[in-house]
Amino acid sequence: MTRPAPQAPRIVSEFAGDLEFDAPGRPVRLGLIALATDLTIERDARRLLPQDDVALHVTRVPFANPTTPENLRAMAPKLADAAALLLPDIPLAAICYGCTSASVAIGDAEVARHIGQARPGVPVVTPILAAAQAFRALGASRISVLTPYLPETTAPMLDYFDAAGIAVARCTCLGLPDDRDMARLSARTILAAARDADTPEAEALFLSCTALPAVPLIAALEAELGKPVITSNQASFWAMLCLAGLPIPAGFGRIHAFGEKVRHA
Repeated sequence: MTRPAPQAPRIVSEFAGDLEFDAPGRPVRLGLIALATDLTIERDARRLLPQDDVALHVTRVPFANPTTPENLRAMAPKLADAAALLLPDIPLAAICYGCTSASVAIGDAEVARHIGQARPGVPVVTPILAAAQAFRALGASRISVLTPYLPETTAPMLDYFDAAGIAVARCTCLGLPDDRDMARLSARTILAAARDADTPEAEALFLSCTALPAVPLIAALEAELGKPVITSNQASFWAMLCLAGLPIPAGFGRIHAFGEKVRHA
């Protein structure tokens, strides 16, 4: 058998020119902790975030359906490990925990505490807190609410808004236990349920759940109902962009015009 001829040693040359780097802080980097089962939030991020100025970095946190308050609270001790995977030692303008119902079940402060164990000093956004901030920016103190959740998961959200000084005039839930089914709801179903949840007494409408594919429906609903519509993902990315000093793109609801800096407790 013929042996292959020996190859000459490979020579690796080092570039002799100057190395230049982009200025720190650009692009603005945002972190997202998504549920392991979420099918929607990253797709909405592509719609809602400016393409040239922002980089979104995503990690996942383990979650097991159904979306009961007990299962949602069980995510709390896992948040620090998930946050630790978001670009260690790289500055982030904000981190969003992408679960509305779990943010209510765990509590905003507790969510921020767990994430802060891994990423101290980084502002933490939750969808429910961002929604409350959006309603304040819009001057809406009485709202209607649509959730895809079970009744026992929906009820604490009403208490959350009450504590935030936002009255809930009407609330409708769809009674789904699995967030993967929530992500598969048709546009026709969401529009019909949103109409059912709305009431003339409400100054705005909230469509809850980061899995709910509602962002593409915001403009049509606002035109039909004649009032602002806030969704979990729209509010979350609006809040993060406010913290980063960037505007949310137009075309996704009235809230894009309100770009004041978000204040967190």
